[in-house]
Amino acid sequence: MKILVTGGLGFIGSNFCRYIISKHPDYEVTNIDKVGIGANPANLKDLENEKRYKFIKGDIRDPEPINKTIKQVDAVVNIAAETHVDRSIADPTPFIQNNTIGTFTILEAIRKHNDKAKLVQVSTDEIYGEIHKGSFNENDMLKPSNPYSASKAAADMFVIAYHKTYSLNLAITRCTNNYGPYQIPEKLIPKTIIRALKNRPIPIYGTGQNVRDWIHVQDHCKAVDLVLRKGESGEIYNISAENEIPNIKIVRKILATLHKPEDLITFVEDRPGHDIRYSLDSSKIRSKLGWKPRFPFEKTLEQTVHWYVNSEWGWKPLATQRILHPTPWKLRDTH
Repeated sequence: MKILVTGGLGFIGSNFCRYIISKHPDYEVTNIDKVGIGANPANLKDLENEKRYKFIKGDIRDPEPINKTIKQVDAVVNIAAETHVDRSIADPTPFIQNNTIGTFTILEAIRKHNDKAKLVQVSTDEIYGEIHKGSFNENDMLKPSNPYSASKAAADMFVIAYHKTYSLNLAITRCTNNYGPYQIPEKLIPKTIIRALKNRPIPIYGTGQNVRDWIHVQDHCKAVDLVLRKGESGEIYNISAENEIPNIKIVRKILATLHKPEDLITFVEDRPGHDIRYSLDSSKIRSKLGWKPRFPFEKTLEQTVHWYVNSEWGWKPLATQRILHPTPWKLRDTH
């Protein structure tokens, strides 16, 4: 199979490219990435000499590279997105352009140039909004609370509409919060690790009681791979690992692993529209496709902390560091 991965230099995208190359010896991966805020060329430095991997610098909003590449592949996994909620609140425009218009550009390319190609749209649990009790299933109403989740919800609606209108082979995955190696430092877990290592204050919104369900990025990659190969056209698959934990508890776990004091925690004013709890029912992908999470949270969170401590991986926004070759990071399946 020849796969086009969009946003393959980002956190989830780079892990997915590496996962596919390692798991499927007969697959080829073409990665299109504009190398924006969430991308780091060092993330896939280890694949530079891999014959089955190809990188193209390009923007998913630009039809030219998308149209050309779509003609040459069997499937598309659309991971490219602006993802940071705080940034979307400060300036929603890039989120509408990249997440919604970018998805539309891909759909048009498939419709016009390769209507046999399968698309897996990688979405988010945030489009359902918050839930105080129970868990959302794939048929629940979408109630996005911020510009980021609204832009992703709009993209999902276009995918559903293109499937129904043009009978294209399209599927959607909606996943909970990811953690693992190569994640941008503005996200909660890497931000906490890096600031703790530098003995800097760690800001926590409100009281820190907002609950998120955490899944290791490798488990997410496996789920997307299953949907790519076995998922039914027109279907939506929730992906969750049932690790619902308040943000403050996550931060305290990281500080304990690093033997850092809890007085580094600094509570700050809550952000607008901050959802109190996300929760997904992932029974569909478990029963229909046989997926289940394999990496236990406690152990792999500790491994993730040690990866940031011990690797040579760098990140542009840290300013004082240059991008270095990332230390290859192979997580052992602990089950």
